[in-house]
Amino acid sequence: MKICQRHGWTLTMDEAIAIQEQLQSEVITEDQLTEQVKYVAGVDMGFEEDGTISRAAVAVLSFPDLQIQETTLARRPTTFPYIPGFLSFREIPAVLDALEKIQLTPDIILCDGQGIAHPRRFGIACHLGVLVDIPTIGVAKSLLVGKHDDLAETRGSWQPLIHKGETVGAVLRTRTGVKPVYISSGHRISLPTAIDYVMRCTPKYRLPETTRIADRLASSR
Repeated sequence: MKICQRHGWTLTMDEAIAIQEQLQSEVITEDQLTEQVKYVAGVDMGFEEDGTISRAAVAVLSFPDLQIQETTLARRPTTFPYIPGFLSFREIPAVLDALEKIQLTPDIILCDGQGIAHPRRFGIACHLGVLVDIPTIGVAKSLLVGKHDDLAETRGSWQPLIHKGETVGAVLRTRTGVKPVYISSGHRISLPTAIDYVMRCTPKYRLPETTRIADRLASSR
């Protein structure tokens, strides 16, 4: 997969904010999917040597049967600190390295993090989606911004996630009686379609199979 680098990664906070504000205007929250989704991918991160080395994993699965087709790993020095709201600047450099190695181009990428459910509407799923021009979905394990009504305990239940009067995502129960996840559009996909694909990629556990497999790869030694 060919990657086009839009900017550098050794940045100050002010430079990072400026990039978020500039690239956010390119985010598309309407469906621009391929006619038939054949491959879905998950990306996740681990860190080695006390966080100084980033380890990115990509897992490409067939869809809808969710069978592993290809996996890759990439390592590179970590150049940005952990700061909530700036996860992409810490993680995407290694993720791009891993994506560059894959032979199968996914139709959708599910990211372990936020999409537009972000203070500047530009979480890691948006950033990655804009850089690679592939539909992306943010599937976060915790809430970053927004509020929502109480959620039913049954699988498939969801409520809109509201921030500053705007629907920025959804809180979604992917497994009955288990903590929900937080879904938001990343790029080239609408919220209803994102919820649908997350559910279809999450047949058994709390997290999508794409995320589970990528996480296992990123965390293993």
